[in-house]
This record gives sequence, C-alpha cells and structure tokens, in this order.
Amino acid sequence: MRCVIIGAAPIKNYKKIRSFLRQDDFVIACDGGLNHIKKLKVRPNLIVGDFDSHKNPHSTIETIALPREKDDTDSVFALKTAIARGFKDFLFIGMIGARLDHGLGNLYMLVKCFEEGLTAMMLDDYSEMQLVGKKEALITDDYAYFSLLNITGRASGITIKDAKYPLENAEIKQDYQYGISNEVLKGKTAKVSVQEGCLLLIKIW
Repeated sequence: MRCVIIGAAPIKNYKKIRSFLRQDDFVIACDGGLNHIKKLKVRPNLIVGDFDSHKNPHSTIETIALPREKDDTDSVFALKTAIARGFKDFLFIGMIGARLDHGLGNLYMLVKCFEEGLTAMMLDDYSEMQLVGKKEALITDDYAYFSLLNITGRASGITIKDAKYPLENAEIKQDYQYGISNEVLKGKTAKVSVQEGCLLLIKIW
C-alpha cells in the first residue's frame, strides 16, 4: 500500500493531482492539508498537525496533535510516522508553495526516502519530482521538459539517453546546474541514471 501525505501548500490543478491517486492509498492529512480533502475527493486515514493552519476537526479519524514548538514540521513528522508503520512507497502533495523555506524542507523528504531505499514522488501544479540514482529513470515524450538538479552535493556518472541534450558519464555540481529544461526526443523514452549520488528529476507536464 502507498502512503499519500498531503501538506498545506496551495493546489490549483486538483484534476491533475487526483489522477495520481489510488483507491487503496493510505492518506495522511497534515494540518492545513485538510483544506484539500474535499477537492481531492479523499478521506484521510490519519490526521497529523499542530493545527496552526486548520482547526482540529476532532473527528473519529485517528489524529496525532503535535506541539507548535518542535523540531519536525508536520509533514516530516507524518513521513517519520509512516516509515515507522512500515510504508515504503510515498506520494507527497501540497508541499511546494510560496514559502521557499517550507518548500525546500519538504523537498528534502525525497532525499530522506532515497537514502532509506524507499520510493517517493512529489507533485505540484506543474510537475512530478523524484530522485534518480543508479536505477534508471524513464521519461516519456508526453512531458514538455525535464530538469536534473544536484541538491545533495554529489552527482557523477550521469547518463542521459534519447534526449535533446544527452550526457555520458558526466557530473553536475551544485554551483553549476546545467541540467535545466531538457527535452525527450519525439517518439522516444529518455533514460537517466546516476552512478554516484543522486539528482532531483523534475518532469514538467
């Protein structure tokens, strides 16, 4: 079973986001993420939060109320809770918004999942985000663009095939992010892999 964690960041493209959801998903709503429940047409299995952006609904749904002064954000706490409960596949929604600090903090949940050998993807209104390492990632020509960013400090042995800008055994450093806005060749499926470290793959709809 996959765990879907819903954050409080704004969502406009509900129809597109809903297309990724499954009936058997285990859904965790984080505080303000409760504002998205009706439009996403889901019922949370667990509610987590300090309730500074949404009132505690005090429903029959399992709820973990957190203190407002804490090290973990509501989203990070939700992820840790789900990992402790045995989930290995994650979808993050409502994580990227106007607050850069919150957005970056949430983005690094992908790194935590990658380092623990878990599968994870994050969605916003424009794209799908995941980390790619030695296991080859595939990108179909349905996507307008795709970008590769070094967010962990190590990314070498990079190979990109069947794309407008291919690479072979290359390196992308954090101070020179040249992997922006690549395109899949028409009729092809691009393939990306990283032998040492990982890259953030962003597939633009």
